[in-house]
Amino acid sequence: MRLEVSPDGALVVTAPSYFGIRVIEYFLAKHAAWVRRKVEETKGRTAVRIARRDIPELKKQALTLAHGRCGYYAELYGVSFRSVTVRAQKTRWGSCSHRGDLSFNYRIAALPAHLAEYVIVHEMCHLLELNHSAEFWRHVERCVPGHKRLRKELRNISTVFV
Repeated sequence: MRLEVSPDGALVVTAPSYFGIRVIEYFLAKHAAWVRRKVEETKGRTAVRIARRDIPELKKQALTLAHGRCGYYAELYGVSFRSVTVRAQKTRWGSCSHRGDLSFNYRIAALPAHLAEYVIVHEMCHLLELNHSAEFWRHVERCVPGHKRLRKELRNISTVFV
């Protein structure tokens, strides 16, 4: 048997069809503390729901968004980039290579606009500073004054695939 607490706090129990309800209830009772702890961890998180069938369209939207905003910020910051790609990254919202290749998670298209903008600005600022130094954060602050709050908000985003 398997227990899973999804990012939105829903409990999913997976069991073979031949297991009776009593066996499942016993298993749940035995792991009740774990379930409570995991459900508690999901509180305060924002779940972004993405239908799997919408992923191809989200990728197109993310690429359009990233290209447009990167062009805008490149001019504003006086930098250039080599390429913009969209990927299905599991743990990152974006990345920037030392050669000027920008990559964004397609899920930025499902984020609230202010968070997607923060991700794009963050990666664009890596074209100026390939680190998270004080100077890097000053560059981010220039276009995203509340970046610390947004960064915290972004960390509390969970994606739920439906």
